[in-house]
Amino acid sequence: MGGLGLALLNSLDIGLLLFIIAVGLNIVFGVLNVINFAHGSLYMLGAYLAYACIVSLGMPFWLTLLLAPLVVAALAVAIDRGMLRFIYQREVTDSLLLTFALLLILNESTRLIWGPGIHIIDPPALLQGAIHLGGELSYPRYSAFVMVVGVLTLLGLWLLFNRTRIGKIMRAAALDREMAQVLCINTRLVITGAFAFGAWLAAVGGVVAAPMRAIDPGMGDKIIIESFIVVVIGGLGSFPGALLGAIILGLIHGLGGRYLPEVNLVLPFIGMALVLLIKPRGLMGPGRST
Repeated sequence: MGGLGLALLNSLDIGLLLFIIAVGLNIVFGVLNVINFAHGSLYMLGAYLAYACIVSLGMPFWLTLLLAPLVVAALAVAIDRGMLRFIYQREVTDSLLLTFALLLILNESTRLIWGPGIHIIDPPALLQGAIHLGGELSYPRYSAFVMVVGVLTLLGLWLLFNRTRIGKIMRAAALDREMAQVLCINTRLVITGAFAFGAWLAAVGGVVAAPMRAIDPGMGDKIIIESFIVVVIGGLGSFPGALLGAIILGLIHGLGGRYLPEVNLVLPFIGMALVLLIKPRGLMGPGRST
């Protein structure tokens, strides 16, 4: 029972971290109708900035968690104003091609700046060690912190989109951009803000993941695949779907890694294929139009 409990905690840890990252991808698609292939590179950039701030500049982890995502969000504003705004009225495939090019640019730029090697940073002193759960069972304190960040992100996003004017404006722009313009909503500002917010969430995920995962130029490629699996399972553009998909993928990784390690790498793709066969728009995606 103890092993199963730890596997479930690991699943929740993985799932909530994936939620932080994948929900940013969903927000960008919902508001901009753009599938951002470079989302994983923004996550990677957040992790590398965490390494630079903590190891090279000697900044504390908590200040890095505040500043690094803001730097990535500022970069996202420049990307939106300089590139993405020219393809908003085009087909979704155009956004895929452009953001894939951005992925390659960011990946190679990161490789040039920090090199192709692997970097590691330690958790802050406050979050090192383990929490004793009774008996001989213990759980890493930093993993518990990741779960707390995930829950706070979930609550914060719910409050943003349901209790604030900014969130309601973003929802209005996502539902009907032309009607939002008629209502004197500055949709251009909303679009830029949504893209920057999605990048900020990706970078938060990168900073939080940095002390528990190796930092390397390929880390963004893996996470974008997992993020797409999350949004395909849950439903592209669905906020509850992002949470459901992340928890399901977390369970696949956590339980599969413990009980089915031989096939764990293919289990997420099998799960995604089954969902596509049963519900092509995801478990919580919009219903089929008639």
